[in-house]
Amino acid sequence: MISRFTDFLETDGEKPNRDRDSEFEDENLNHDQLIAKWNQGWDCVLQAVSNLKASDLDRTVYIRGEAHTVLRALQRQVVHYAYHCGQIVFLCKLIRSMDFQSLSIPRGKSKEFNLRSPGEIKGK
Repeated sequence: MISRFTDFLETDGEKPNRDRDSEFEDENLNHDQLIAKWNQGWDCVLQAVSNLKASDLDRTVYIRGEAHTVLRALQRQVVHYAYHCGQIVFLCKLIRSMDFQSLSIPRGKSKEFNLRSPGEIKGK
């Protein structure tokens, strides 16, 4: 996130100082350190995105030397983050097993959900 969105409009999203391999090593972070790292990444993304103007969406940016419009680069990142969110949910399901609370309609509850009136669904 930091590599991709630091100087987003001006430099390649894959910075020369990024050590991608080290990102897959266990750092043994405690909760506060993990949250701080999480927030640092999202702060970088949100600052870069909040500074964009509509006219920037057609500009060209580079990711690993490949040209993208800003809009395409943002779409690429959203898909990438969704992939990681899916990984996190999968791990939560594995870790919590039967105690996992569904983020959607729980297994075996689809018929019950579909019987709800539209007013009940909107009111939720």
